Amino acid sequence: MPKIPDRVLPDQPVHRPLDRFWPYADLPEQPSDEELAALHPELREAIFGAASLPFSVTLSFPPFEGESYAKALELARASDDYKEVGHDAGRRHLAAFFPDQHPLKLRDLYEVVGGVPGCEVLIDNKPVPFARELWLPLIWFLIR
Repeated sequence: MPKIPDRVLPDQPVHRPLDRFWPYADLPEQPSDEELAALHPELREAIFGAASLPFSVTLSFPPFEGESYAKALELARASDDYKEVGHDAGRRHLAAFFPDQHPLKLRDLYEVVGGVPGCEVLIDNKPVPFARELWLPLIWFLIR
């Protein structure tokens, strides 16, 4: 049977380890105001709890080709709460409207992005059944 050495490490080290331990040691522990503002609404609700906001309808749509994209961005930025989340292929525009105040603005944006593949209608920032088929027509009744 071969003899097992008493020490695994040599007496003299072969190399000297670097003094730095973590490449991101200078990051703050708390997120900045800009980072908090850019959070996805579902993540914000999971971290901080439900916000006491009024009833809202959010149109979530990805970037798309065509000349109506510029108009869609203009209308989305005029919403009650506009956010752009994600990067590259996962980028989405979230335009929230308080329908009791601006049902016409909601309808105008929906007419532009409603047919875009990947467009979602969210009720209070959550996908609900029949949001497009039931909730939106009910909100159109608020238009005077």
